[in-house]
Amino acid sequence: MSKRLAVAFTGPSNSGKTTLILKIARKLIHEHGLEVAIIKHDPKDKARFDVEGKDSYKFSDTGAEVIVTSPSRTTYFSQRHSELDEMIRLFNDFDVLLVEGLKNLPLPRISIFRETIDPEYIPYMDAIAVDESVNLQAYEIPKNIEILDLNNPQEAIEWILQHGKKV
Repeated sequence: MSKRLAVAFTGPSNSGKTTLILKIARKLIHEHGLEVAIIKHDPKDKARFDVEGKDSYKFSDTGAEVIVTSPSRTTYFSQRHSELDEMIRLFNDFDVLLVEGLKNLPLPRISIFRETIDPEYIPYMDAIAVDESVNLQAYEIPKNIEILDLNNPQEAIEWILQHGKKV
């Protein structure tokens, strides 16, 4: 697969976004043989990737752009906001890019809900992934929004391969 596809996931906290992305990424990699890149939006700036006192923390704490490389991985710490195309260039090789959050990005988007659907997400979504805890009859979901089973990652993968944006 040479075309690089990107898709975004959105939904309230604890709706299952990360769980679904993990299932999709594992299936794409291990069953479909694809390379996957993931971008996670951390709107409240609460993610912690580094341990205070370690060299990589000290380097990063200077405000510099830092790359830590080892025989098995390369980690990039940036002190500034990056636009999507900059982040895509950092990844270089991937078949499918999964983005969690960043609802203003112009990407096809799957919104994830449990229990209730927040109608404020509807203008941003192209598909909706829900489980049996959501009563779809209680909502007016526009006809153009595809309904996916939250517990069936293969269904989401098929949607992504069909609707993902070439990047």
